[in-house]
Parts: sequence; structure tokens; C-alpha cells
Amino acid sequence: MNDHYILLPANPLFIAFSLVVAFLLNLMPWGQMVGVPDFVALALVFWNIHQPRKVGISVAFLMGLLMDVNEATLLGENALAYTLLSYFAIMIHRRVLWFPLRTQALHVLPLLLLTQAVQLVVQLLVTGKFPHWFYFSESVISAILWPVVSLLLLAPQRRAINRDENRPI
Repeated sequence: MNDHYILLPANPLFIAFSLVVAFLLNLMPWGQMVGVPDFVALALVFWNIHQPRKVGISVAFLMGLLMDVNEATLLGENALAYTLLSYFAIMIHRRVLWFPLRTQALHVLPLLLLTQAVQLVVQLLVTGKFPHWFYFSESVISAILWPVVSLLLLAPQRRAINRDENRPI
């Protein structure tokens, strides 16, 4: 499958919808369990890589504040982590897009691990408790889900292979 083809412009409403869905998935009761990916971080890194001008650091900061309120954590913990995630994702976005999806997942994994490490350091400073080493399994599972998330979120932008006379593009 050739991933290097021209996509339609991303609809800002679809971007907002995907971020809201990711936030709602994090609101689910299983969102605090070990191994459940941080869907907001995954959606943010996806849109930061694919649409860095539409979803930037300010959106990541706002989503982080919403997650802080949701999780009742120290205000700014997730905001700091998501802001750093977005900054580094935007830094490498041009390089990552040239790789196939599996290799993209390997580039996204350190970004997600960094996000979790920042959250862990803040939690250690506040509570002094280390959760466990399975804490980082979220990032590994998120990286495994990267190809699926990429295919789902890019689906509305793909052009039809065969032109249809009823469809203008």
C-alpha cells in the first residue's frame, strides 16, 4: 500500500470531533486501568504530525487542562506533558510522514514515553509513590494502535481511487 499520495484538506470539524471522542474515551471508567492507552495523547500526536498548523501546542495545553480536571490531578500535570508531546511531535512531523505506518509507530513511541515520564515525575514529586513498571505499558499499546488510528483518522481525507462522475474530486 502506497502511503504517499495527495490527501484532501482536513476538516476542522472532524479534527475537533476526533479530539472530543478521544477525550470521551479517556472519561470511560477503564481509562485509569493499567495498559489502557491515553487516547487524548494519541489523537494529539496524530494531529500534531499530520496537521501541525491546525492542532498546535495551545490545543494540547487546553486538552491537558481538561484531562487534569477529569483525573483530579495536580493542575497542569497533563497540560505540561501534552505541551511537550506536541512540541516534539511538531518538531519531527516532516520526517515521520515519510515512513510507513509501522516505522511511524516507532517514532511516536518515544514521544508517548516522554509524556508518561513527565506525568510520572510530577506524581513522584507530589505523592512520592512510584506506581509500577507496567505504568509505561500505555505508551507501548498506543504505539501498537498507531497504524489503526492513522487509518481511521485519515479515512475522510482519502481520495477515491476510481473517479466517479457524480463526485467532483
